[in-house]
Amino acid sequence: MDPAQPADRVPADQTPPDGQPPVTPTGATDAVAGSGPSKGPAGGGSATGAGTEAALVETTAGAGGGEPALVEPAPDAAAVDADVPPARPAAGGRPAGKEKSRSERSPKDMALSLLVLLVPIALLVAFYRGFLGGEQPTVIDAAPAYEQARAANAFPVSEPAGLGSGWRTVSASYRTVEGGANLRVGYLTPEGRGVQLVQSNVPPEKLLPVELTAEGQPQGPTDLGGRNWQRYTGRGNDQALVLLEPNRTILVIGDARENELRQLAGSLR
Repeated sequence: MDPAQPADRVPADQTPPDGQPPVTPTGATDAVAGSGPSKGPAGGGSATGAGTEAALVETTAGAGGGEPALVEPAPDAAAVDADVPPARPAAGGRPAGKEKSRSERSPKDMALSLLVLLVPIALLVAFYRGFLGGEQPTVIDAAPAYEQARAANAFPVSEPAGLGSGWRTVSASYRTVEGGANLRVGYLTPEGRGVQLVQSNVPPEKLLPVELTAEGQPQGPTDLGGRNWQRYTGRGNDQALVLLEPNRTILVIGDARENELRQLAGSLR
């Protein structure tokens, strides 16, 4: 008796025992019958190796009636990546790095940027004041207004005399108003403050509330050149000297010092 052989070994001598037909090897039988190739790494015709083609899988006789079922292949990773839209930039279309750099500006950088803007402005202002006479008042000739008032002969007209060169005439007008006429001349004092000389035949009870406003209050008399003037307060920081005459009223009013008001009032001739 021959020794026992392992179940998976094929005996070297394939001669059948006496009285039995010859046995064909399993692999050879499959090849002759036309069955599919074995499932192994070298099987290039299997469904797994194809990858992109559909595979027909035999269904069981009870479940599918013996008809093949179509199995979709797994999606290709490269095709899935191609369908994904590219990532959009952050809101505002600016990369995050730029936003960060702007937010990290130091106070020194902001001060330098502001300085760059202020330097040209300062140069323009200096040029305007130094070479073009900026902020210098325009001096006018008040003689035509005085002549017009004298020609109208509505009231006696007085004109300053002997004022120093520091006094500058900046406005002058003669106008007819309700209840009479006004001669108004504006001056700048040597200290650069504004003063108006008003001569009018409008009744004082109408003229003073308009010129002094409701804030005007009498402060007592004062003597100038032998005439009795009245001191008044005016709007804001204004002060006024008022001379009441039968045919006219004279006001010297402005935010100048009282000595400058007295100098203008005392110079009237």
